Amino acid sequence: MELGVDSFASLVPDETGRMPAPTELMSNLIREIELADEVGLDAFGIGEHHRADFIDSAPAIILAAAAARTRAIRLHSAVTVLSAADPVRVFQDFATLDLISQGRAEIVAGRGSFVDAYPLFGLNLDHYDELYAEKLGLLLELRARTHVTWSGRFRPSLTDQGVFPRPHQAEIPIWVGVGGTPASFVRAGTLGLPLMVAIIGGSFARFRSLVDLYREAGRRAGHPPERLRVGVHAMGFLGETAGEARDAFYLGWVYMFTKLAKERGRFDVSREHFDALCGPGGAFLIGDPETVADKVLAASEALGGLSRVNFQMSVASGQHTAMLRSIALLGSGVAPLVRGATA
Repeated sequence: MELGVDSFASLVPDETGRMPAPTELMSNLIREIELADEVGLDAFGIGEHHRADFIDSAPAIILAAAAARTRAIRLHSAVTVLSAADPVRVFQDFATLDLISQGRAEIVAGRGSFVDAYPLFGLNLDHYDELYAEKLGLLLELRARTHVTWSGRFRPSLTDQGVFPRPHQAEIPIWVGVGGTPASFVRAGTLGLPLMVAIIGGSFARFRSLVDLYREAGRRAGHPPERLRVGVHAMGFLGETAGEARDAFYLGWVYMFTKLAKERGRFDVSREHFDALCGPGGAFLIGDPETVADKVLAASEALGGLSRVNFQMSVASGQHTAMLRSIALLGSGVAPLVRGATA
């Protein structure tokens, strides 16, 4: 099983209430990716948002900066809001990233949990699903061949046009990023693409039926089981003790999710709820290395086997030293235990 970190480059205050400057946050983020590479983690992902409280609207540029300063870690989006993007430009950006990183680029393509990108780029939310399906199809065509002839509803046609540069890898991995929509799981399985499931609350076990839908759709479409990889994106953070990890993460989590609760009105941001999510039945991978390793293995069992688990740590990004310690403990404490158990 692979272990990685995902960041949304969130602007959240530190323990003193000071908000980091965007330049400082970006510098800290690049250092965090460097450290993840140094401690032997498998992947680092950058999200895509178009809001004042995130600075990740151009993830491929951040990943390219990190590619020049890392050696082995795989670099991916988390997620690319493909519905609101031009697939040609997405492919070119990540092919270029793949050349800079010498074959370490991946794309996690989704629709995004925020809809800010749609009005920003003049797109109609009534076409939410159709936009994604069409653009994912084009992205796969661009990956498969250099010269593409294609037509659709939402982008000008292509007539045997070459799309360059071509990546270092023969085939850039493209994951389908999903939330809780059954049709999205079925689509990923039918296409035979790896699946990245965002689980930011509740329990891991409640997603088992959806993951089973994915695997069954893949089987019916004739894809071999080894092609149907499942990854999880979950809230996660490490400390020397469980209490230290929870206290460090809670400050940023309650700040961010209190804002979301005001927008969406469906988040319980109490400390009791947070601690329950950190407990044995919750979907937060927050605690000391031994506890978190056990929860990762339990999550894999609950979901029928996981290929990758990405820790979404960035709501604690106002505390850079705690972030570095968490990444170091993930690499030195959790990874050996998980790899040993799954070897």
